[in-house]
Amino acid sequence: MLELRNIRKVYNPGTVRELCLFEGFSMNVPKGQFVSIVGSNGSGKTSLLNLLCGSIMPDAGQILISGRDITRMPEHRRLSRIGRIHQNPALGTCAGMTILENLSLADNKQKKMNLLPGTDKRQLQRYRDILSQLGLGLENMLSAKAGSLSGGQRQALAMTMSVMTPIDFLILDEHTAALDPKTSDTIMALTDRVVRERGLTALMVTHNLRYAVTYGDRLMMMHQGSVVMDKQGEEKRDTRLEDVLSVFTEISIELGN
Repeated sequence: MLELRNIRKVYNPGTVRELCLFEGFSMNVPKGQFVSIVGSNGSGKTSLLNLLCGSIMPDAGQILISGRDITRMPEHRRLSRIGRIHQNPALGTCAGMTILENLSLADNKQKKMNLLPGTDKRQLQRYRDILSQLGLGLENMLSAKAGSLSGGQRQALAMTMSVMTPIDFLILDEHTAALDPKTSDTIMALTDRVVRERGLTALMVTHNLRYAVTYGDRLMMMHQGSVVMDKQGEEKRDTRLEDVLSVFTEISIELGN
């Protein structure tokens, strides 16, 4: 289980731009739950993901995974058990490396490195089998540079790389926002399949309200560092797009958008 207890986060403290985004913020995410998170700009969605990944530290409060306090654990140590897919497809892969080299790098993420070849040819068929499941033809492009791939192909590769080693959480930071609608639908279907098949705990921030309603076991809407909607289980399954859009529109009007 993921727990956030009484989180406080202030940006630009002591300046005219001081902003207290989180004050006494708490939430629990059971193991294996897929959470879709929506909200307007500045609502705290991405800051929440950054707190979980260790990109930023809280000013007060605790972050616990299965009862273990990781509040002050550095980002690089957390990422050994967390897979994160960013909005920009270029951030999840190394553009100058081949698909094979990217996969090898991800495959050895939790291993000690020494002076051995970076790629293991014995793994070629395994990598091809993994990529063939994407249905994008990447299994026949192992020697291609990641930078030559389309945005959707790079996101699919990044998704594959993020789950090549055992992880506890999959963090999805608007990972379809930079893609065209058809490719976005393909990546969302892949995301759902990966989460379900591997039983992952996943948190997905998205601006696409349709995806938030369609995918996941839980739907949260954030506003100014607080949760203003939280639907789970049967209530989530019964939620309509119009229900979410109505609340989102009210908030947008309140903000003057």
